[in-house]
Amino acid sequence: MFEFSWLWAWLLLPLPLLIYRFSKPVVQPAAIRLPKLPDGIGMQQPDTRWRKVIMAIAWLALLTALARPIWYGDPVEINPEHRDMLLAVDLSGSMSIEDMVTSGGQKIDRLTAVKQVLNDFIAKRQGDRLGLVLFANHGYLQTPLTFDRNTVQQQLKRTVLGLIGQSTAIGEGLGIASKTFIDSDAPQRVIILLSDGANTAGVIDPLEAAELAAKSNVTIYTVGVGAEEMQQRTFFSTRTVNPSQDLDEKMLTKIAEMTGGQYFRARNPQELKNIYQLIDQMEPINTAQQTWRPRQELFRYPLAITLFLSMVLVLLRRRHG
Repeated sequence: MFEFSWLWAWLLLPLPLLIYRFSKPVVQPAAIRLPKLPDGIGMQQPDTRWRKVIMAIAWLALLTALARPIWYGDPVEINPEHRDMLLAVDLSGSMSIEDMVTSGGQKIDRLTAVKQVLNDFIAKRQGDRLGLVLFANHGYLQTPLTFDRNTVQQQLKRTVLGLIGQSTAIGEGLGIASKTFIDSDAPQRVIILLSDGANTAGVIDPLEAAELAAKSNVTIYTVGVGAEEMQQRTFFSTRTVNPSQDLDEKMLTKIAEMTGGQYFRARNPQELKNIYQLIDQMEPINTAQQTWRPRQELFRYPLAITLFLSMVLVLLRRRHG
């Protein structure tokens, strides 16, 4: 957007005409008559109309520079303070169990339910830096902390089971997430860990990783995923089994308590959605934002035109008198 900061400068537009109108005429000395010289000899007077045109353009350019034209770019929102939040997602083989029943009665696997809920959760975290950690046989950082929520959503969408093994390295997932916060200067640091089992792999004990997170002022929320009952077909009939019998709720609760967080249990997609809504309320989005617009001062361009035309007038005066 283009605008002038000092519009009052345009009030000076008729000033040259007023000076010309009310100033006293200059008395010219008596002219000395000289014999008429042959054509081509002597100084020729320039066309005064061109002088007036150049002077008018120079005056307009000077007033334009004085009015201080400024070009403003599109508004840019910045967050003076932000929260760093890492999502640690279990990719072990048990996440393929189809025991998550939707409100419509459809059974979907655990990872699909997690993706659906997390996608909506990420979309709402405007102003936060988000990152994604995945763990199975080992843990690794899939997406470093970023304000680009679309990137985090895309990386989550592309996750597939079996990518990094079938086991559950909860300790490594927590350790990598906590290590990511070492260089973070955010006043709030949060890890949301989601798992459906117990720690069965990795070289880091989950409680030791939680202790490291607590020392770094990181809050951990843990979520246990999986139904408590599931009908399983046998050769002759069906039987009721507990597909979440390997879920270590005691350990997940301890991890959360050590860091000032909380443990939640999700038996179906709706409960999982409610949990993330509750976490969203417990860790509210930072609404303190500042908006600024890039600005570019343009006065130098009309000022340069004024100086150039002034030099042209001086040269014409010296040449033609």
